[in-house]
Amino acid sequence: MKHPNSPLTKPSAAPPNPEPSAAELAAGALTFVPNPDEVARKAYFAYVNQGSRPGHEVQHWLQAESELISERNRTRTHGFHNPT
Repeated sequence: MKHPNSPLTKPSAAPPNPEPSAAELAAGALTFVPNPDEVARKAYFAYVNQGSRPGHEVQHWLQAESELISERNRTRTHGFHNPT
């Protein structure tokens, strides 16, 4: 027997909103993770540009991630991002 206050027995108060709110967009900025292929490409170019010296893989990777996140934040600020 279902409980009368069960969420399955209550009708939904409002249909889901297809457009994200400003708070959801701001939260999305915090959860953005760059595509690993893009990070790898950018890190590889940094490796080549710095003389292909081994031992700096982590620094190149972190720098590439940081740059991609900065680029995304700049484009979001100016409204060039994809709204989906």
